[in-house]
Amino acid sequence: MPRRTATMLASLLMLIALLCAGVLIPVPYSEMSPGPTVNTLGEHDGEPVLQISGRRTYPTSGHLNMTTVRVTGSQYRMNLVEAVAGWLGHDNLVVPHSTLYPDDKSPDQLNQETAEEFSQSQESAKVAALKQLDIPVGTRVVVSSVVKDSPAEGALHAGDVIKAVDGTEVKQPGDVAKLVTKHQPGQPVSFLIVPAKEAAAAEKEKRQPKVEDTVTVVSAKAPEDKRAVVGIQAGTDHTFPFSINIKLADVGGPSAGLMFALGIVDKLTPDDLTGGKFVAGTGTIDENGKVGPIGGIEMKTVGARAKGARYFLTPKDNCAAAAKDRPSGLTLVKVDTMGDAMKSLEKIRKGESGGLPLCTAS
Repeated sequence: MPRRTATMLASLLMLIALLCAGVLIPVPYSEMSPGPTVNTLGEHDGEPVLQISGRRTYPTSGHLNMTTVRVTGSQYRMNLVEAVAGWLGHDNLVVPHSTLYPDDKSPDQLNQETAEEFSQSQESAKVAALKQLDIPVGTRVVVSSVVKDSPAEGALHAGDVIKAVDGTEVKQPGDVAKLVTKHQPGQPVSFLIVPAKEAAAAEKEKRQPKVEDTVTVVSAKAPEDKRAVVGIQAGTDHTFPFSINIKLADVGGPSAGLMFALGIVDKLTPDDLTGGKFVAGTGTIDENGKVGPIGGIEMKTVGARAKGARYFLTPKDNCAAAAKDRPSGLTLVKVDTMGDAMKSLEKIRKGESGGLPLCTAS
């Protein structure tokens, strides 16, 4: 065999071996890519995303799209070829596997966390939207969680409304701990509650609860400081003057909060927030309308533009990263609060885009 042919054959075999190794060798990375984007004013899987009853709603037009990021699964292990392709690609982002899936948390724990974050984002969006419209929102103290193997397990349940402890009215979550720690460990603590099922039914039917129970729990000694505890975490729940439901499956995390809140406002007001324009966006939101940063901003802007968005509401703290790789034809609008978003939407609706607060790379 001629030396030149032998050399070429050896090189080819080596290349094949390297490619095989690249396909077979797993690397500790995961990939992020643009995920689905859903119009909060429209339907998803045949159902309206925002369902409001008991209050007058108004027709809407245009889009207020929430955006998502698609990630490789926790059990999936990329190979070297996939990682290199991802690094070279424009619309994908390759990150260390531990960034998305920390070693100290199981897949079930991560799924539970993202589901809880999504649920909380919906609650915050409702409160922020109604506050924006000066519609009163009620609050109540509830059992947020019950510690496993604690004295309260089986006696109190997540969602129970705590009305009083030892006959003293409870007005905020901190009151519960103060009243419990007045006891010595081993002493009984009396809770006046509305059971979770009755509280949920009353809220759904917009009526006063018909059932109250008195539950006695014998306190135990806290291991860290020997104070009396019963093993619950108290939190705040909200009651609304009418029904607001958000129907969107297979989504987790808190980043849709801003767009849910804007969608609710749009449906409850005669003014058309978008003026028929295609607006997308992202951002967490708290009950006071403060917009917070999110992850995967570059993927979300790409996904939004691919679906036709012309404007993208961008959390202030994500602006620099988003502006460094802005998709052509997409205007990145900086928002820090619900009020900022409302003002920018007014400019977009009126065609006054020159006055918008834009994201810059610096």
